[in-house]
Amino acid sequence: MKRRLESGALSPRDAPEGIVVGRVSLAEKETVLDAVAAAAEASRIWRCEPLSTRLDGWLELLHMTIRTYEDEFVRMLVLEGHPLELARWEMSGMRALTRPETAAYLRTQMRQEFTIDGRRNIVRRAADGVVCVNPPANAPLVSALLGATSLAGGNGVVVRAPRTAPYSITHVIRTLLAPVLDELGAPPGTLNVVCGHPGPMLETWINSPDVNDIIYFGDVPVGLKIERRCVEVGKKPILELAGNDIVVVWKDADLDGAAAALVEGFYGSGQLCMVPNQAVVHPDVADDLIARVVDRASALHPGYPDEEGVLLSPVLRHDKFDRVLADAVAKGATLVTGGHGMQIDGTRDSAGFFLEPTVLRMDGLSRARELDAVKHETFFPLLPIVVAEPADDETLFDEFVDFVNTNLYGLRNSLWATDQAVIDRYVDEVTSGGLLKVNDSHIAFTPPLPSHGGTGLTGGAFGEANFPVLRTTHIQGISIVVDPESSAKTGGAA
Repeated sequence: MKRRLESGALSPRDAPEGIVVGRVSLAEKETVLDAVAAAAEASRIWRCEPLSTRLDGWLELLHMTIRTYEDEFVRMLVLEGHPLELARWEMSGMRALTRPETAAYLRTQMRQEFTIDGRRNIVRRAADGVVCVNPPANAPLVSALLGATSLAGGNGVVVRAPRTAPYSITHVIRTLLAPVLDELGAPPGTLNVVCGHPGPMLETWINSPDVNDIIYFGDVPVGLKIERRCVEVGKKPILELAGNDIVVVWKDADLDGAAAALVEGFYGSGQLCMVPNQAVVHPDVADDLIARVVDRASALHPGYPDEEGVLLSPVLRHDKFDRVLADAVAKGATLVTGGHGMQIDGTRDSAGFFLEPTVLRMDGLSRARELDAVKHETFFPLLPIVVAEPADDETLFDEFVDFVNTNLYGLRNSLWATDQAVIDRYVDEVTSGGLLKVNDSHIAFTPPLPSHGGTGLTGGAFGEANFPVLRTTHIQGISIVVDPESSAKTGGAA
């Protein structure tokens, strides 16, 4: 019925009473183009502001705003449907991204100057221009905030507010972020928000000569199509797509710590791109680890998003979960725990909105990727634990690294081990992923590291760790002669 209402096939007046609980204005093409034009004009002014204003000042005041109004941000996220604990975690990521340590690192990348042979040689990153941000419907606010950090590069920004959850983005931009930009003296049009259908708005952005970059959050097939379209017309695609993160657990690992990290894969019922999606485990510790994971997973419970301690979210469609689970069992995996739908009180019910945290055991690396649950992101609470065949440690480690590096995706990857030689080899040899974690929470934010960004299907052909400030700027070299005589002596006349 919602689709029929949105398409105009059904009038709101003709819908059953009590069905329509809210309506939102959708931007026409002209409004979208107006926002782009405003951002383009603003960027011409904003990019000339010193770094002390548009980078240091913006990130500092944004950080202060997040800390001052954190309860308001969290309330918006809960209204979007995020469990309270996860909303707090998401805001910790924004605090980390805007902390002084992160800002200090970004400043070192934005501009450096050297005086050599009578010349001022400057290496700087210049603004791309207009950056358009398409956040996902399941996490619009924090994704919009991430995209808005690209203002520090001197860009003008246009954010699409999803039509299914427009309020949080529009409220925060108008009432919390706009005053910060006013305080910095940013011109009108520096940051814009419009609500509309994703397809037509993305098409308008791609075809607009004023748009330079498109930051897209979403699934892989659509994201890669947008990447191709952007490249064809000379725009920069910045993709935040699916993740399929791997946690490697070595034989000397802290198993309690590793189990805690793996259970993070059930947070939000697995509907987060940066949670663990699978584990690859040394056979010597597999049984012990799986028992600890099951024990921790059984303590998770569903609930309403504003309740303390709730980490599971509703999963609106269970058909894909059922198919992937059946595929895994048919191909040799063992169902260790879970596997059923449940009601909000935890009782099993195939018609319930929630899914039990589900653990699979798959013996053997060689056949593991035959399982859809291992090969691709699942986006529900299903954790395959792959137990390697017994072999000598040298062989096993080589197989583990190869397994991680041949993952089609590459957002975050983790290692749990205490042998320093193992840690060093892992860090040296694992090239897949935008972020590597060792003996740490898989999902924790640790400044000045970026919170997002990855390789492979996660970030497309240009994927890497994602600081929007850096991704939406480009390197320029500048040479200014200050001593003509010295310059001539070193070949400057040529």
